[in-house]
Amino acid sequence: MKTENSFFVYVLKCSDNTLYTGYTNDLDKRVMIHNGEGETKSIKSAGAKYTRGRRPVILYYYEELTDKGAAMSREYEIKQLTRKQKEELINLKKINMAKGQDMKKEKKKPKKEKEKK
Repeated sequence: MKTENSFFVYVLKCSDNTLYTGYTNDLDKRVMIHNGEGETKSIKSAGAKYTRGRRPVILYYYEELTDKGAAMSREYEIKQLTRKQKEELINLKKINMAKGQDMKKEKKKPKKEKEKK
C-alpha cells in the first residue's frame, strides 16, 4: 500500500494482544519489518523494540494522510486514546467500510429497463 506522497498511521495488534501505533510512508514494508521479515541491516532496524518481542503482529487499522506532519500529529492523537477508544475507532472504520461495500454492491446491480407502453 504505497502511493506517492502518502503517509500512513497504523495500529498493530501484537501476539500478546497489545496495540502498537506508528506511522510510515510504506505500510506493507513497515508491517513486514515489524514482523522481522524483509531485508534489514541490523536488529535495531527490524521493527520497533516494542514489537520485536511480541511477534507476529497484524495490521489492525490504518489511515492514509497527505504529509508526514499530519501523520505524526494523528499518531500522537491515537496514542493518547485509551485501548477502549482505539477499539471503538477501529470498529467505526469497519462499520463504515461495510456500509461502503454495501453501497458498491447496490451500484453494480443492473437497472431494470422501463417497459414501453
